[in-house]
Amino acid sequence: MVGPVLRLLYRPAFEHLERLPASGPFLLVANHSGAGQAESVCLALLWLDHHPDRPLVAFAHPLGFHLPVVGWFLRSVGAVPSTRAHALAALRAGLPVLVFPGGDHEAFRPLWEASRVDFGGRRGFLGLARDAGVPVVPLGIRGSHHTVPILQRSRLLPWLTLWPRLLGLKRLPLTVLLVLQAAAVAVVAGPALGPLPTLGLVWASLHNPIAYLLPILPGRIRYAFGAPLVPEALFGPDDPDPLPRAYAAVEGAVQGLVRPPR
Repeated sequence: MVGPVLRLLYRPAFEHLERLPASGPFLLVANHSGAGQAESVCLALLWLDHHPDRPLVAFAHPLGFHLPVVGWFLRSVGAVPSTRAHALAALRAGLPVLVFPGGDHEAFRPLWEASRVDFGGRRGFLGLARDAGVPVVPLGIRGSHHTVPILQRSRLLPWLTLWPRLLGLKRLPLTVLLVLQAAAVAVVAGPALGPLPTLGLVWASLHNPIAYLLPILPGRIRYAFGAPLVPEALFGPDDPDPLPRAYAAVEGAVQGLVRPPR
C-alpha cells in the first residue's frame, strides 16, 4: 500500500544494474544521500522488483531493533545491526551487504552539499571487504537529500533535547521542517503566553523526531551502480598500508556516480 505512494512521489530507478555481480557476496557501499527514510525504503522496493530471490542485507543502528514498530520494520526489509560480526556472517553466507559508511555524518550535511560524498574518514567497511575477500560495489544515490531539506548538521541540538542522548546520537539535522515548526509554535503561543512559556513550548517541539526525518518534498531518487572493485585491486599485496588508497578509490568511485567533482 505504501509502495505505490512512494513510487509516485519519488519515481525511484536503478541505473547500470547490469554491473552487479551475477552471483556471490559483495559489499554494496553507498553514500547516505538523505536523512529521511524515502531513500532506504525506495531502495528496498526496487531491489525486490529486480531481485526478489536475492536477499540484500542492510546495516541499521543496533538500537533501532529494540524499538517498537521500528524493529519490526528493520527486520522485515532484511536489515541487521551494524556490527562487524553480523556483516561477516552475512557475507560468508553468500549474501550481499549494503553499508552507508558516512552514516549520520553524511546524511545530516546541509542541502548545498547534497552532491558531495563524505564518508567522514570511516574505513571499517574496507576491513570487512578485505577479511571476507569480497568485491566492493560502489552505489551513488542522488535526489533524496532534497526531500528533507537540511540547513545545518548540528551538535547542539542533541544537547538541547533528551531523546537523541538516549539513543546515543551526537548530531542532528537542523531541517527546514524543524525551523517552521518552532516558528509556528512561537507565533501562535507567543502573544498569549509570553516569552518564557513560549520558549518552553519551542523546546518541547524540538523533541518531535518526525520534524528531523520526515520527507516533505517530492523528487526523483536515482541509484547508480558502479563497476565492482575486486580485493586484489583495492588491497595490493605490495602495499604495507592499503586502506588510505582503498578508501580514496571507493569514495571517489561513489562520488563519480553522484556527480563528478569539479
